[in-house]
Amino acid sequence: MSLVSMTGFAEAHGAHESTRWKWEVKSVNGRGLDLRMRTPPGFDSIEPAARMLANGRFRRGNLQAALTLEPQEGARGLKVDPEALSAAVRLAKQIAEETGLPPARVDGLLALKGVIVQDEMAAADSAERAARDAALLETLATAFDGLRRARRTEGAKLAVHLRGMIDEIDRLTKEAAGLAAAQPAARRERLAAQMKELLENVQLSDDRLAQEVALLATRADVREEIDRLNAHVHEARVLLQSDEPVGRKLDFLAQEFNREANTLCSKSADIALTRVGLALKHAIDQFREQAQNVE
Repeated sequence: MSLVSMTGFAEAHGAHESTRWKWEVKSVNGRGLDLRMRTPPGFDSIEPAARMLANGRFRRGNLQAALTLEPQEGARGLKVDPEALSAAVRLAKQIAEETGLPPARVDGLLALKGVIVQDEMAAADSAERAARDAALLETLATAFDGLRRARRTEGAKLAVHLRGMIDEIDRLTKEAAGLAAAQPAARRERLAAQMKELLENVQLSDDRLAQEVALLATRADVREEIDRLNAHVHEARVLLQSDEPVGRKLDFLAQEFNREANTLCSKSADIALTRVGLALKHAIDQFREQAQNVE
């Protein structure tokens, strides 16, 4: 199973009786699964079933589903919604009284959204509405399936980038390990030179110098950080081969990567090692940014 991205888009068209429609669905990354729907008035009843369709197909992501009605030729005529018209008239009178502007014209009131509705939708009985809703949900399921395919396609591309980033982190970790291995000798030479300069007339035994170097070397030892970075690289590669959604685990692993890189930089006493540590932090930031798009 390849990685699944949380980014994608799909659409599907459907029809029932003399009415046709289009669903547009899209998703972006999110901490959990959140579905937001935009439907014309009178279609709120399909939302619970729509959420069940989404829950059965996706684990994470901010989803948006928008329904657009497209009446066919030969459909029943239009009808005025009395309640919507009455509310529009009251609002128009209030505005005219408060501002002194001329009262609204009839054509302006009728142009307001929701005042004119499709007669067929207004007149449909419960059985007709149930059939219509079933057809709407079937089309939405088709759109969700298309979105799932789109997310898998994006996930396959994302996996390639993530593997490349893990290879870069692995390379930098190995480079850091090589530089860290040379730190004790370099630190001993530097400390000896400093001591000689500060204590020109004072003899410092090799044993005392070795003790000071050992103490500083212990504080600057980054072998544990290197070992943990290597373990995290291995774990990341295992996760990229997993058959389960691994987005949360990859995000957590990126945090652990960053923790070890920060410690490595703080312990570094060598400019070359510090530069590698900073490059490592940059590669980890890129990895984390992309991992946040994984389901």
